[in-house]
Amino acid sequence: MSAAIGVAAFAAGAVVSLATSWLLVSRLERVGERLGLSEALLGIVAALAADAPEVSAAVSAMASGEQRLGAGVVIGSNVFNLAALLGLGAVVAGRIGLHRKVVLLGGTVAMGVAGVCLAVVLGVVPPAAGCLLGLFILVLYAVALGASGQRLARLRVPRPWITWLRSAVTEEEAELESAIRPAPARWPDVIVAGGSLVIVVAASVTMERAAAALGNRFAVPEIVVGGLVLAAVTSLPNAVAAVYLAARGRGAATLSTALNSNTINVVIGLLVPAALLGLGRPSDQTILAAAWYMGLTAAVLGFAYRDRGIWRVTGILVIAAYVVFAASVLALAYTGPRAARAAILAGLAVAVAFTAWLMLGRSPDARNNPPGPSSPRPARRNPADQIRGTPAEISANGSSPHTARARITGPSQPRRGQESLLAGWPVRKLWVLGLAGSLVVAAIDAALASRAILIGLLIVGPCCAVLTGRWVPTGLTGLWVTGLAVALGFPDGIWGTAIFFTWLGAVAVVALASTAAAAFIQALRPARPRRAPET
Repeated sequence: MSAAIGVAAFAAGAVVSLATSWLLVSRLERVGERLGLSEALLGIVAALAADAPEVSAAVSAMASGEQRLGAGVVIGSNVFNLAALLGLGAVVAGRIGLHRKVVLLGGTVAMGVAGVCLAVVLGVVPPAAGCLLGLFILVLYAVALGASGQRLARLRVPRPWITWLRSAVTEEEAELESAIRPAPARWPDVIVAGGSLVIVVAASVTMERAAAALGNRFAVPEIVVGGLVLAAVTSLPNAVAAVYLAARGRGAATLSTALNSNTINVVIGLLVPAALLGLGRPSDQTILAAAWYMGLTAAVLGFAYRDRGIWRVTGILVIAAYVVFAASVLALAYTGPRAARAAILAGLAVAVAFTAWLMLGRSPDARNNPPGPSSPRPARRNPADQIRGTPAEISANGSSPHTARARITGPSQPRRGQESLLAGWPVRKLWVLGLAGSLVVAAIDAALASRAILIGLLIVGPCCAVLTGRWVPTGLTGLWVTGLAVALGFPDGIWGTAIFFTWLGAVAVVALASTAAAAFIQALRPARPRRAPET
């Protein structure tokens, strides 16, 4: 397969798979609603449908004898989910409020499955035994979500346990209710769901095969293709949905979405194929990814329980941890055992930082936060209130003196058309930040020349620009960083080599994905109301 055909097949497979997965999710939710499933079980169904690209790509890789690539897709996707769904969601929302019982219930299941995943990857537990354990945890969780109190009482467990479990499930359903409200399905929805599933599987297999061929052609390690490239691309729908929910004040559903998605990824996409096809010998890269997955899951759950939610500073820490994870995977993949010690030290440093912040740090007003989702932001002052004010409260220009004084002394707020996904940050400010950040990275890379290749860090530009929620500045930033990546091939001394095209392709994929995500967010945001004509 030539490089041009491989790139075209990868791009086409990714676009078709990710676009159709949205249709599959919506139709399966409707089918679940017709069957009378609870909101919690609908969340499981939605996660299963959204995971179709990751699971299909992983199974395709393992069926082709590329166990390391398949395992990398699943585990790398789970680490990416923690950073994109929870980390980025918290950065956008400021705070994702959560119930502690939901954190304990979902966290127990997530940590159990993550532990089984790490044990199987290490070779401590055979894949068949790990598959049975994972299926047992998943089925038990589904039964707990869907069973009524009377059915749970038949299990002859202590009544306080049943009461606590039903309370936790009720709180989880309350968090998911605002995000999952499908209409009951009709026969066309069932047909569309079946057809969408076939298309998603076929497109995902095409995408995985093209990525594997390109990786072999340009000598890109399997763990990089699977654990970073395919993992991020296949997880983009979940990430976009999480950012959209968080921007609209409904980020509480992202925890259940992320944990359910990760659990299904491991059980269906890794443990079941490993039990049938084998997982091969343990590798340092896969073990590193599995350890990061379990450790970052534990850290996120610890912060969520302590603060009754996830604050923006915690989200920034989670995103930074993912950057360290990606750098460790790249170093271990390209330099081999020589980077193993550095990768271990980096992981330990992150673990120490998280532990110190968890034990000593405290988010603002964490003690005074009520349990559960944070209250909605206060509504803006209605301009009509100025008309209804008393004459003494209206100044000569027709506005309230309090409003006029706030305009003079208070910080200027962006107008509605200039608002980004981050509260208080205008679109232009985030756009300039993305352009400046990528320019700083390019300057440092050019100064270091061939001693360090920092082209991959140029993605900081589109990653900042996507938070504007506007596709035009995000697309222009993507073109900007792609041009910088092309230019940096000369001072880095890699122009025209396989490494150069690998980094250039990675930057271009992130730029395109960020532009598509921004376009989707902009399309879903409510339209700006027209100003009434003055009389």
